[in-house]
Amino acid sequence: MVTTRQREDQLTDPISADPAFDDAESKVAVSGHPVHAMLVSFPIGLAVCALGADLFYWWTGDGFWARAALWSTAMAFLMGLLAGLSGTIELFSVPGIRARAASWTHFIVAMMLLGILGANWGYRLSGYETAVLPYGLLLSLLSAIFVGFAGWHGGKLVFDYHIGTSSTGS
Repeated sequence: MVTTRQREDQLTDPISADPAFDDAESKVAVSGHPVHAMLVSFPIGLAVCALGADLFYWWTGDGFWARAALWSTAMAFLMGLLAGLSGTIELFSVPGIRARAASWTHFIVAMMLLGILGANWGYRLSGYETAVLPYGLLLSLLSAIFVGFAGWHGGKLVFDYHIGTSSTGS
């Protein structure tokens, strides 16, 4: 007869049973605050601003909004590179982060987002007003969607697994 405890032992997740699974302390941090968490707000906000600027350009035809979208996509891409660099270092140097599937999903979606942001910025460099409709707007919309997916999985890491949070409460 198999006891409940024996059944639970058989159902133990081998990944979470690994002692390194709980080693999730940030390696790239300032005073205990993860740099990746500090940087990701910039590409998130700027990608959404680019979509808003494209929509305003479509609505008003004012060239200011096309220039604003150009600079928003440029800065979203560049700040995304910095956030991606710090996040990649964390992924490869912290065993507890590397062990979680959500980390890899977040990484892949974020790299795809960087590709879309880079393409969006590069497309606008040859003529920012003519680039907005329709492809610039579509790339900005796609960027905003990918920001949502990357943020979902990043939030899963923070809220479900407490990655990037202080274990001391300070």
